[in-house]
Amino acid sequence: MAMMIKDDCISCGACEPECPNEAITQGDTIYEIAADKCTECQGHYDSPKCVEVCPVDGCIVKA
Repeated sequence: MAMMIKDDCISCGACEPECPNEAITQGDTIYEIAADKCTECQGHYDSPKCVEVCPVDGCIVKA
């Protein structure tokens, strides 16, 4: 499974440096998560780090 960033992303960039798989990149208008790289932080953290650091509640969800 992979995480997905919804359209309410404010492009703050908080999530990008936290991703241990380098799956998050700046898209045209919002940040995007590459589904083929995202592991929901399994093996690195107890829960997806991007969700923890995102200032917008519910912005990053399971795809």
